[in-house]
Amino acid sequence: MTSQQLQLGLCVPLAAAVVISGVWVVTTKHQARQLFGELEALNRERDRLQVDWGRLQIEESTWGTHSRVETLSRDRLSLDRPTPEQIVVVAAPGP
Repeated sequence: MTSQQLQLGLCVPLAAAVVISGVWVVTTKHQARQLFGELEALNRERDRLQVDWGRLQIEESTWGTHSRVETLSRDRLSLDRPTPEQIVVVAAPGP
């Protein structure tokens, strides 16, 4: 085997390894970019859902305020606050 054949025998596998590693790097970079885009989309969705959650918590607290419940009970159900004579205190049975 001549030295030229030996060099060719070493260069061909090394060149193939360089090409394969280059393709692998490009593929990995592309996948990383795709995953980063997906991560950013998920972060935006998370932020939007957090804003919605905060809005729903405020809405829930608004709907459940004492004054709102009292107004609805008086207007829609015709309920009034009982007089002291109408209030009956019931004691829990002892142990």
